[in-house]
Amino acid sequence: MTTRSAVNGDTDQVLVEKKGFGRVLVMNRPKQLNALSFEMVSRMLELFLAYERDSEVKFVIVKGKGRAFCAGGDVAAVVRQIHEGKWQHGAVYFASEFTLNYILATYSKPQISFLDGIVMGGGAGVSVHGKFRIATENTLFAMPETALGLFPDIGASFFLSRLPGFFGEYLGLTGARLDGPEMLACGLATHYVPSQKLPLLEEELIKVDSSDAAIISDIISKYSEQPLVKQESAYLRLETIDKCFSRRTVEEIFSALEREGAKKPNDFINTTLQTLKKASPTSLKISLRSIRQGRLEGIGKCLAREYRMVCHVMLGHVSKDFLEGCRAILIDKDRNPKWEPSKLEMVSDQMVEKYFTKVVEDNWEDLKLPARPQIPSYFVSKL
Repeated sequence: MTTRSAVNGDTDQVLVEKKGFGRVLVMNRPKQLNALSFEMVSRMLELFLAYERDSEVKFVIVKGKGRAFCAGGDVAAVVRQIHEGKWQHGAVYFASEFTLNYILATYSKPQISFLDGIVMGGGAGVSVHGKFRIATENTLFAMPETALGLFPDIGASFFLSRLPGFFGEYLGLTGARLDGPEMLACGLATHYVPSQKLPLLEEELIKVDSSDAAIISDIISKYSEQPLVKQESAYLRLETIDKCFSRRTVEEIFSALEREGAKKPNDFINTTLQTLKKASPTSLKISLRSIRQGRLEGIGKCLAREYRMVCHVMLGHVSKDFLEGCRAILIDKDRNPKWEPSKLEMVSDQMVEKYFTKVVEDNWEDLKLPARPQIPSYFVSKL
């Protein structure tokens, strides 16, 4: 049985399926690769809170319709609002999204995400914070924000900083893509299940009258495989990544990569350097600091800090790279952004510091997250 709840008379952007002892939420904007609209975020927040109170609901399964799980937040809508002088609307969107991320990270019932397709940015926010993240052969993960003049948000400074070594810094700064086996290897996914087995897995899960994570894990494990990580995977170059991305500053990371590349021809180093050189210098610097701070903070503090940062990004007082990145990548699609400042050395420590300070604007408030039970983060328990 599928219940419907029309949003503004349009096709439901989140489909709700009541199946056995669980609830299945299907993100339903396939033409937009299930990019998270404000309506989707609001509806998912409403549903997750309701299911937590409902004793009949034992767990929640989250899926995406089409070839994407969720390709990220609907930043194109946010950019339109900024151009219209309504940046506060974007602030409301991010506050709702980050609150949803926090609810999922502290959820008292198992969330099972079927990552059978593209998982980027906001898509990671509605999955990685949950208990079970199931990758498949179709999974494509990335945090591509630095190419957009943004930074890895949605609590990414929390989970990226808890990946092995300095792999999180590498992913966050470069926007490098991972497949399903790589997600499993580094801990972003908890299981790997071939796509064709997902319907059978779901069929068995919905019969489970329990919120016991161990019971659910045992069922998922019956369908799981241990896939091989491809030889060219960045994850197999963790020693090099740690040597370079452990450096204190972005400039030192560049220098370390260049020294490694000078030792012998290296496609991985060359590709990494070229990718970093195309990213917004401001984004690289605030992203590195954010992930480093995330190593010392809980999920709530990470989200509250990221909210300050994203509001500064939208205001554009230090840099308007977010608008320029979205123009170049999403709107005009010329893929040739003109960053300002254009060089790393032009982005001062004082400019970076501004993104981490309280926003001084009329009627602006820091993010106020709801009181939640002290449940250990699923992400920490996995690694």
